Amino acid sequence: MKRKIKKIGVITSGGDAPGMNAALRAVVRACSYYKVECTGFYRGYQGMIEGDFIDLSARSVKNIIGKGGTILKSARSDEFRTKAGRKKAYKNLKQLNIDALVLIGGDGTFMGGVTFGKEYEIPFVGIPGTIDNDIAGTNFTIGYDTALNTVVESIDKVRDTASSHNRLFFVEVMGRDAGFIALNAGVGAGAEEILLPEEDLGLDRLLESLQKSKQRGKSSSIVVVSEGDKIGKNVFELAEYVTDNLPEYEVRVSVLGHMQRGGSPSCFDRVLASRMGVKAVESVLEGETDIMVGLIKDKIIISNIEEAIKSSHDINRELLRISDILSV
Repeated sequence: MKRKIKKIGVITSGGDAPGMNAALRAVVRACSYYKVECTGFYRGYQGMIEGDFIDLSARSVKNIIGKGGTILKSARSDEFRTKAGRKKAYKNLKQLNIDALVLIGGDGTFMGGVTFGKEYEIPFVGIPGTIDNDIAGTNFTIGYDTALNTVVESIDKVRDTASSHNRLFFVEVMGRDAGFIALNAGVGAGAEEILLPEEDLGLDRLLESLQKSKQRGKSSSIVVVSEGDKIGKNVFELAEYVTDNLPEYEVRVSVLGHMQRGGSPSCFDRVLASRMGVKAVESVLEGETDIMVGLIKDKIIISNIEEAIKSSHDINRELLRISDILSV
């Protein structure tokens, strides 16, 4: 029997991503449209445990669609990993008469929702918000497009310096165990080499590529390195290895870091977040649970959230091939 949903709780959890506010706005306004109450919890699951919440209305989310970060704040909660912590969260949800949850975040957020949903039979829907784009069941996650644009703009500026001083720059980008940012930004910025966790090219292959670039007359080069790359222990070790073996190169390292998470979301991310937010609320009201909304071939779809977590999101090997061709 389909449960009557009168009140929905929403959180933003894990690493922040540009577009989370746009998704939150869409959830709140969809609730308002369908005459359902909406409560937001600060700092993700930790706010659920502590009862740190705010009642949200259509007007309370005005002017946030273009803001980076998240007005609900975000945090990782070790306490929620415990049964005692989840019990506290459930007690607070019942006291607030919350019937279902919308979870905006990445795989850690979703895994928490799966465990919580099984223990207490709370209906929930996940909205993928992570710059890494490492969640299956969607072509794009919220924040990925904005992060890509930020990285490409940064690499363009680094290249100006590299060209002016005939230098080789290693530019480290975020991505943990996924090289989506590195690959797409590397191709978009015209990098000479792209190092990904999915492809262990090896140190010899890297040296050979850089030697060929030198022989072809390139006076400067950009190597984009995903933070999860397995060739060396870190980007600085890679730079040191190249310096020792190719002394003709003047090597520098630029770690872009958390600047990739920030900034105003792109139009693409704002529209994606808006579409996903509305679909999440409608799915809850239709009796769906344990699902994630996603974008496949420009259509908003739903998929089993556990499958989305467990499945891998394959790297685009056509882009790898294109990168090799264009690096001549």
